[in-house]
Amino acid sequence: MRARTRTVLLGAGALGAGALWWRAHPSACPYGQRFWVEAPHPLITRERLREALDPQPGQTALEVGPGTGYYSLATARLLEPGGTLHVLDVQQRMLDHTMRRAREAGVVNIEPRRGDATSLPYPDATFDAAYLVAVLGEVPEQDVALRELARVLKPGGRLVVGELLGDPHMVTTQALRARAPGAGLRFARRVGPPFGYFAVLGKAAAA
Repeated sequence: MRARTRTVLLGAGALGAGALWWRAHPSACPYGQRFWVEAPHPLITRERLREALDPQPGQTALEVGPGTGYYSLATARLLEPGGTLHVLDVQQRMLDHTMRRAREAGVVNIEPRRGDATSLPYPDATFDAAYLVAVLGEVPEQDVALRELARVLKPGGRLVVGELLGDPHMVTTQALRARAPGAGLRFARRVGPPFGYFAVLGKAAAA
């Protein structure tokens, strides 16, 4: 019994140490561990993302870090007819997986591109809306990424950031509130509880 308890404690300690290391060394979830991004997402559900993002037919939106497309297909459908969802990821295998799922589901309005959140390969004022879910904390230079996201949003556009407790890279609402002004964004509201939420940040409309 003591040996079993010792084993459990050692395992928990190893997991805790791993989580602390990962938080101190932010990086994208490897494709080989994609089950983490394919599992059900409690609290940060597709329906709550829809409420926060408010995608409209004909709009152009950006998803940074789509993983294997958990949110992508549903969001792309909400932009039809006439709208497009652009998905950007640092891993080509994640993009390929998302696009394979889109083809199988008959979703044709997703445009993939490989790139980095700190240097988005899009012109200024391209998107009506942008979102990233459990991704911002994986970016080593989060302030740079927020400025880039604000840059590619149209005046009056909205950015949605989703976060969930348990993710070693979780970004709190307090941190987002503090960083938003420096990126040219305004913290508008939160959808969901603090331990599993979507934050809506707005870009100021043109004068």
